[in-house]
Amino acid sequence: MNRKLFLLPILIVFFIGSCTMAPKYTRPELPVPANWPDGQAYQAAQSGTAVGQTVQLSWQEFITDAKLRELIETALKNNRDLRVAALNVEMARALYGIERVSLLPSVNAAGSAYKEHFPADLSSSGKSFTSEQYSVNLGITSWEIDFFGRIRSLKDKALEEYLATEQALVSAKTMLISTVAQAYLALAADREALVLVTASLKAQEESYDLIRKRYDAGIISELDLKRAQSQVDVARGDVARYTQLVAQDENGLNLLVGSQVRQELLPQDLTTVSTPKNISAGLSSEILLQRPDVLAAEHGLKAANANIGAARATFFPRISLTTTFGTASAELSGLFKSGQGTWSFVPQVVMPIFDARTWFAYEATKIEKEISIAQYEKAIQTAFREVADALAEKGMIAQRVDAQQSLVDALKEAQRLSQARYDKGVDSYLSVLDAQRSLYSAQQGLIMLRFAQINNQITLYKTLGGGDGSQQ
Repeated sequence: MNRKLFLLPILIVFFIGSCTMAPKYTRPELPVPANWPDGQAYQAAQSGTAVGQTVQLSWQEFITDAKLRELIETALKNNRDLRVAALNVEMARALYGIERVSLLPSVNAAGSAYKEHFPADLSSSGKSFTSEQYSVNLGITSWEIDFFGRIRSLKDKALEEYLATEQALVSAKTMLISTVAQAYLALAADREALVLVTASLKAQEESYDLIRKRYDAGIISELDLKRAQSQVDVARGDVARYTQLVAQDENGLNLLVGSQVRQELLPQDLTTVSTPKNISAGLSSEILLQRPDVLAAEHGLKAANANIGAARATFFPRISLTTTFGTASAELSGLFKSGQGTWSFVPQVVMPIFDARTWFAYEATKIEKEISIAQYEKAIQTAFREVADALAEKGMIAQRVDAQQSLVDALKEAQRLSQARYDKGVDSYLSVLDAQRSLYSAQQGLIMLRFAQINNQITLYKTLGGGDGSQQ
């Protein structure tokens, strides 16, 4: 009965101590417009599935190319940076567990034996003797009762830091998915460009051989020969450059995937790649609040808010308790006999009177919160700018591709006419050379614009935070 009464005040204080002194958290106002920009550049940007108004697409639904999906799945298993991010989450979870169990008392069992011999000249009885003592105890040592919520605030802080780390992992997954897709597309574009410049080199060499024969026959001047040779040299340099880029693209893709990519999984050109599903940002910019990096910044803000509660609690008394109960005897054989029970109850209250460090620490936590608010708002503003940029590109990229395709078609005809005029002796080879250069440059530009058009869909998906599948 006495033992139950002894534990009762501990339980009462434990439940009373469930409050904290942290200020009530209020999410800051959205520091960006409620809607996306609506100028001329954005008129065609809202076509597609609205991510903010429908069920979010998983990356498996968004990525339609089977080979690319396989590469992404491998990257999610093997990528070392992602593995480090996952381990950071595990570490944050462990640290949160430490803070959480700090609310509970640590119960320890201890056994001790004491034996000491006294000579006759030190004994009050004038006879030598040996003193013995044995004990076994179960108790709580220096358990801080969280009456003012200091430990609970630290636990809440650790929880928010853990949740922020989880969101950082989601963000890392989304970034890896989009980066692998962009690297895959870059390789496809460079391989297509390599085919173009290789074909151009072959055509230029054939043209040079023909002009060389005309020069040897004295029909044309050396100037035309050198102009033809310049085109061959330009094409040779481009072949070397794109051969290098393709090799580097493959190396980068291998690094992202975390293993050697099989050749059959690599794209031949952009035309063989299935384009991702078309999406839009919806109407409201509040979708940004669900971006992993923005959520991580908000959890950081909540952690700073909880830390203020811990700093406030240091101004109030700190209550700790040490208590034990067990058995003790002068003889080992009598240790567990009836009537040998022992107990101790040692509460301690420490009242802070003056410690300037606590005031400075409290001020530091308030400044830390203001910094976290600024970082949270900056994360939203950065996200808004990234999405707006992607929407502006989406609104105009189709027109740019159409214009570039029309330019290529026109330059092909101009090059054909220039060659025909030169063959008939009506025009100089300089006109042919200019037409070839313009067409060659326009064809490379068309490949890059088609790459940019597909890449824009991936960029928009990434800047909107990805879908639920990015968290799997």
